[in-house]
Amino acid sequence: MAIVKGCLLPDALLYDVEEMLWYQPLPDGAYRIGGTMVAVGMAGSIAAATPKRAGRHVLAGHACAVIESGKLVSAAKVAFAGMIVASNEDLMENPRWLEKDMYGAGWFVEIQPDDAAAARAVLLTAAEAVPGFLDLMAREKFDGCGAG
Repeated sequence: MAIVKGCLLPDALLYDVEEMLWYQPLPDGAYRIGGTMVAVGMAGSIAAATPKRAGRHVLAGHACAVIESGKLVSAAKVAFAGMIVASNEDLMENPRWLEKDMYGAGWFVEIQPDDAAAARAVLLTAAEAVPGFLDLMAREKFDGCGAG
C-alpha cells in the first residue's frame, strides 16, 4: 500500500493521477473505476454521485460519473475509451460510500476498454503514481488525508 500524505493508494489498483481515479482490473478485461482517497479528501463532504448507466460508450477524457460536494461539482473523466458494462446506481442513493468506502462500495462504473493494451498503458501502479500525486497535492495546496 502506498501512502501519500496520509492518503492510501492500494497496490492492487491502477491510477490516473490527473483525474484522481483508481482502476481495478477485472478478470474479463474490464476495469472497475472509482475516486481515490486524494479526490475524496480534496472534495470534502460528498452530497451526490451520479454514475453513467451501463450500455453507454464513453471516449477518453469524458465523464463516467458526476460528483457533487460542498466545495465543487466534478466530472470523473475516464483515461481511455470503452463501453460501460456496469454502473453502481446504488451510489446515487448512498453517495457517502465515496467517503466511507471509496475503494469498495464507492465505485462508479465498470468499463470494457476499446483497446486493452492502450488502456493499460495510460494507467500507473500505486508506486508509479506517488510522485504525480505529491505534485498534484502541492499544486492544489492540499495537505493530505490525515490518515496513516
